[in-house]
Amino acid sequence: MTVAVFFGCAFIAFGPAFALFIFTIARDPLRVIILIAGAFFWLLSLLLSSLVWFIAVKASNADDAKLQKGLLVFGVVFSVLIQEVFRFTYYRLLRKATEGLVAISDEETAPISVQQMAYVAGLGFGIMSGAFSMINILSDSLGPGTVGIFGDSQYYFITSALMTLAMTLLHTFWGVVFFEGCEKSRWWVIVVVVCLHLLVSSLSLLNPLYEGSLPPVYVVTAAMAVWAFFSSGGSLNNLSQLCTRKRTEAASS
Repeated sequence: MTVAVFFGCAFIAFGPAFALFIFTIARDPLRVIILIAGAFFWLLSLLLSSLVWFIAVKASNADDAKLQKGLLVFGVVFSVLIQEVFRFTYYRLLRKATEGLVAISDEETAPISVQQMAYVAGLGFGIMSGAFSMINILSDSLGPGTVGIFGDSQYYFITSALMTLAMTLLHTFWGVVFFEGCEKSRWWVIVVVVCLHLLVSSLSLLNPLYEGSLPPVYVVTAAMAVWAFFSSGGSLNNLSQLCTRKRTEAASS
């Protein structure tokens, strides 16, 4: 049973991200480089957040329960803000390196666009974020032990996998919208992305009240998916043409 839980949760948490990587990134070396660099920038933000968290814990009274809760909230807020700072830094780095990226790209293909870089960079952020939030949980799912034997929720692993999936996708959508806001100097877009990131991360503090955290997170995920679609140049006309083409292909076959 533990092996089934392990693979089931792993496929839920990382299956969509793995599919996106295989079908949209893996065959393009330049996109792979951008994705790995994005994951590295997220790791740098985690390193800085961990350093500040370590100093804050050492400087505080660990026996005070209220202080511990306050430190937890502080850690969440600071981590979100530093992640967005590193996302902006990575955007600036990619924009400055655009000419170099075009020069080393395949001459037979079109140069990578800002929207494509935003998508790949966001997926890099999301994959690394999901890996760090889920790897220890997957390790625990292999046992020994039984979840819920002492009255705790039996849905801990599945809800953790669903939350990891949402965060991975959200980082991808946030990357697209964030880069679009930077490109067009729409600073309110960046503020909205940061606020939504803070909201989603704060909702995770409600756990184990999963009914209060998961539904709102997936509402935000759906809304960001629509926003990212239109920000990347999508339109209702594109969807209509896609549906028409599929019906034509089905009829001809």
